[in-house]
Amino acid sequence: MDSPQAGEHGPHSAASPDHGHGQEPGQEHGQGHGHGHSHGHAHGPVPPVSRHLRKVIAAVLVPFAAAVVAGMVLLWPGGAPAHARSGVGFDQQTRPGKVVQLVHVSCKQVGALPNADGAGDGSGGTGSGAGGTSGSGGGSTAGSAASDACQKATIEVMSGPDKGTRFTEIVQPDQTRRYTKGEGLVLAYAPDAPKNLRYSVTDVDRGMPVALLALGFALVVVLIGRLRGLMALVALAISFAILTFFILPAILRGDNPLLVAVVGGSAIMLMALYLCHGVSARTSVAVLGTLCSLFLIGALGSVFIAWARLTGNTSDETGLIHTLYPNIEIKGVLLAGVIIGSLGVLDDVTVTQVAAVWELKDADPTANWRKLYGAGMRIGRDHIASVVNTLVMAYAGAALPLLLLFSIARSGVFQVASSELVAEEIVRTLVGSIGLVASVPLTTALAALVVSADRGNRGEASGQSGPGGRAGQGEAATVPGPSRPAGAGRSHRRVK
Repeated sequence: MDSPQAGEHGPHSAASPDHGHGQEPGQEHGQGHGHGHSHGHAHGPVPPVSRHLRKVIAAVLVPFAAAVVAGMVLLWPGGAPAHARSGVGFDQQTRPGKVVQLVHVSCKQVGALPNADGAGDGSGGTGSGAGGTSGSGGGSTAGSAASDACQKATIEVMSGPDKGTRFTEIVQPDQTRRYTKGEGLVLAYAPDAPKNLRYSVTDVDRGMPVALLALGFALVVVLIGRLRGLMALVALAISFAILTFFILPAILRGDNPLLVAVVGGSAIMLMALYLCHGVSARTSVAVLGTLCSLFLIGALGSVFIAWARLTGNTSDETGLIHTLYPNIEIKGVLLAGVIIGSLGVLDDVTVTQVAAVWELKDADPTANWRKLYGAGMRIGRDHIASVVNTLVMAYAGAALPLLLLFSIARSGVFQVASSELVAEEIVRTLVGSIGLVASVPLTTALAALVVSADRGNRGEASGQSGPGGRAGQGEAATVPGPSRPAGAGRSHRRVK
């Protein structure tokens, strides 16, 4: 029964625009009505689901949302726990600074030559204008003049108890950082050191370019996405708030990182999906698909991180964190990072698959769930190919300096892959990719079952309107059985 109706619906959709012209007067109303109904399915708003289905979805998601809220309340850290400043790395106290004076000097004169050979080379070329050469591009000019071109920067502290204090710093030609006058700096502050050694330059102040880039991003999203773009920015802000005020402090407090990541990630998922896509059955199915995939990623991550004996302590940052907060489970932090890192791409995959199935059902209301699942999977396979490649390239780009180091070392592929630094990235990438791939058939099946169970009867009724009108034009013979009489248009009007 499904296949003849599905077959008739396609030709009707293609031919219906011509039915409004040159028809019998008696058939004009029936055909116009049938075309209008088909057009509404293809381009109009998505019909709402039944009250019964809304109750079923709510029975699943409301307890889950309540559990997420309860988890956040119970695990709420109340801010990051305090610790004694170590003065190492990111744990340094900082103050803003500014370059107030900049002069080019001879490295030999200020005693800042990198080695004795450089001193000899620099002395031979000083009289030929080394200062002018360095001013126009000291780091890139070859020869002895370039090796003797240093910068002497006078830096002023801009805030704090020592505001107005100035100190100088010599920048040698082989250093990558070069200063400009008026440039903002980030100064490391050591309050227990002697006054003349309390401050040193640790970084450049990049607040302005980063802020302008963020503003440009927000404008583009709002201008193109309009209301949905604005809601996406609101969801992004909420996601950062949950990450900053809940997930990170809770992990620092010593709570189970996996539990914190699941609760916080679920809260981010609920807020982001419902804010961006509205409270609807489509969004709820995407939430269910994302939730199941997150649990799969968490389970696989736990198994393979333990099996591969990954510690998670593979960088100076993780070592510093473990020193400051010994109660933190670094291995759990690695697993939490896998879950949170996969969340954003999962949302994209599940929402796209659910939307595809819903639109397929609108285009062919007579399609059963098997047909919808098959068509949705054909779309999903293309999505899988692009998303997996995107995820792998994103991780490879983040680990590019590490890959360069292994390339320089000329180690064997298996030796490199088995090292913890690379194995950590491999496990992170492959576990996330498995979850993404698994989310496609899972979410597609859920969407096909839900939309078919809810709108199957409506689809059969709507599928009769178009072919019923055409039966009077000689196409009734192509429909098996007596269910397509020429007067089907009158039956359709009684149903409406």
